[in-house]
Amino acid sequence: MQRIRLRYTKRGRLRFTSHRDFQRAFERALRRAEVPMAYSAGFTPHPRVSYANAAPTGTGSEAEYLEIGLAASRDPETLRKLLDDSMPAGLDIIDAVEARTSGLADRLTASVWELRLDGVELAEAERAVEVFLATETVEVQRKTKNGMRTFDTRGAVVSLEALPAPADRPLDNACAILRLVVRHLTPAVRPDDVLSGLRAVADLAPPVPSAVTRLAQGLFDEESGTVTDPLAPDREADTAAPPTVAVTADAKAPEGPAA
Repeated sequence: MQRIRLRYTKRGRLRFTSHRDFQRAFERALRRAEVPMAYSAGFTPHPRVSYANAAPTGTGSEAEYLEIGLAASRDPETLRKLLDDSMPAGLDIIDAVEARTSGLADRLTASVWELRLDGVELAEAERAVEVFLATETVEVQRKTKNGMRTFDTRGAVVSLEALPAPADRPLDNACAILRLVVRHLTPAVRPDDVLSGLRAVADLAPPVPSAVTRLAQGLFDEESGTVTDPLAPDREADTAAPPTVAVTADAKAPEGPAA
């Protein structure tokens, strides 16, 4: 069985699709593209698709990941194009590699998030960030399927900075951008939890809901303070792999010693 790892996006209005919505769209795309899927054993076989750390409903993303198992080998880039053509615009398949290493989910240890705060001046956002980073513990509560949970948002945030709005934004509309790196802990701390923490310690309350986008996710490099590409080890392993030797049907067996 060949394993292919894919990176996909949730852009524009498609950020409001749930994970279940994406699953249905992706399985339809697999059928349209006639992908030779491998199936699980048992009385109810299902396609071998593994999803890793999907973004919450309502958030955009440039870095979602999944892995599929194939019953026949396919070129990853050709497969990517076929699947991308079969998916709705906004749910875009943007990268594909053959899985040559184990533990993709184990390499997703942190995410880079961007939060657009319309109606918030940059100076106000900078002040709130300064207060948040100077606070040792910032606890917030959120209702989960197991009831109300308390989260320490400060412990999960590796870095947080306030940035000016893009140059194409109207000058008469205040807007600040928050860029943050969040570790994937248990229980998970989401961007809206960090906003709740900013509200609690610095009284930062955007007048309209923020637009949240995941820019990257992968292994957090403690030395550089960056989030690395989780598919890079597979690319490196693919480059280092020795070329395979194809044996044609008319190839002759080596002759043995003469009798």
